[in-house]
Amino acid sequence: MIAEKNPWTVKSEEVVYANNWIEVVHKEVLNPNGNPGIYGQVNFKNLAIGIIPIDDEGYTWLVGQYRFPIEEYSWEIPEGGCPEGESPEDTAKRELKEETGLRAEKLELLSKIHTSNSVCREVGYVYLAEGLSQELAEPEDTEQLTVKKVHLKEALEMVLNNEITDSLSVAGILKVARLKGY
Repeated sequence: MIAEKNPWTVKSEEVVYANNWIEVVHKEVLNPNGNPGIYGQVNFKNLAIGIIPIDDEGYTWLVGQYRFPIEEYSWEIPEGGCPEGESPEDTAKRELKEETGLRAEKLELLSKIHTSNSVCREVGYVYLAEGLSQELAEPEDTEQLTVKKVHLKEALEMVLNNEITDSLSVAGILKVARLKGY
């Protein structure tokens, strides 16, 4: 039987940590079988936005950076957070320009993604950016980025070889590759 209604009962909840980007909530619950338990939930204060720029020859741009939480260098599509009050489309345009220096004439929503729905309610949106023109990148001071231009086929191979593991990047590249016939 598919449970379409919430089978959990929240008895109490408390924010145990918060900063400008996240809050961590501790919940005392009754699980779907009626047994007492706890649930920890991370609430992100921004939407996750990813952008896959594609030029007329099928090339895209990847961004490399060291990711502190996983203690690894990571190749990804351009990404950033959409704060409350800013539209996801405006964030996509801003992040694309900041990280790669690219501007897009056309922006199309590809995917809505729940990044880790067992512990958080973060939602990510991935956009396809086309009609590109190059300007100067303007990364934030917390970003030490390497930008490289690769063919979409190479980005797809990087996903298939686990060289790209970021969830927005994986989902977005797989979808664009399928849409573009790779």
